[in-house]
Formats: sequence, C-alpha cells, structure tokens
Amino acid sequence: MLSKKEGPDCPVATTVSLIGSKWKLLILRNLLARPWRFNELHKNLDGISQKVLTDNLRSMEADGIITRTVYPEVPPRVEYALSELGESMRPIIKSMEAWGIFYKETMTNT
Repeated sequence: MLSKKEGPDCPVATTVSLIGSKWKLLILRNLLARPWRFNELHKNLDGISQKVLTDNLRSMEADGIITRTVYPEVPPRVEYALSELGESMRPIIKSMEAWGIFYKETMTNT
C-alpha cells in the first residue's frame, strides 16, 4: 500500500498509480459484478498471462482494493472480491463505462 509520502501529491495521479493499468481496470470491472476465482479471471481476461494476473491481484490486495479469501477445502478454493475501499471505486468505473458507450456512439454516428 502506498503511504502518503510515497504517493504522488496529485489526487488524480494517486488514483492512476493504483488502478491505471489496463489489467487492473479490467479486473475491477469483473469484480464489480461478483467475486471471482483466479482461473475464472484468467479465462475471462483475454491475453493476460498468469504471472501478470498474479502480480496485479497481489498489488491490488496490498493496496487494500481487493480481498483474497482462501477456503479450507481440498483442493483449496480462493476467491477475489472488492474490499470496501474497492467498492468505493464503483462510480469511477461506471463513469468510465458510460463515457465509453458515449464515445462509441459518437464515433459511429460521425
């Protein structure tokens, strides 16, 4: 997790540093709907490698954006979900979705 001293002074830069990568945004998009297991995410995120997915999930967990729950089963089951802090990003992602729809419609009609 970034401390106040490590993070950028600009609030927008702080947000971008936490979720600004392509994969983190798509992981967030999926987790807005429900908790996901690792393999589900890997199959759904076309083009992501297991290493990149693992690194992004670990980073997001360390930053407090997602939670990782390990169920004591054989074989073990692990689920990733948005934390309370991650849920607070819902309006940001929804606004990005709305703008993306607007952009596609605008560009299609020109």
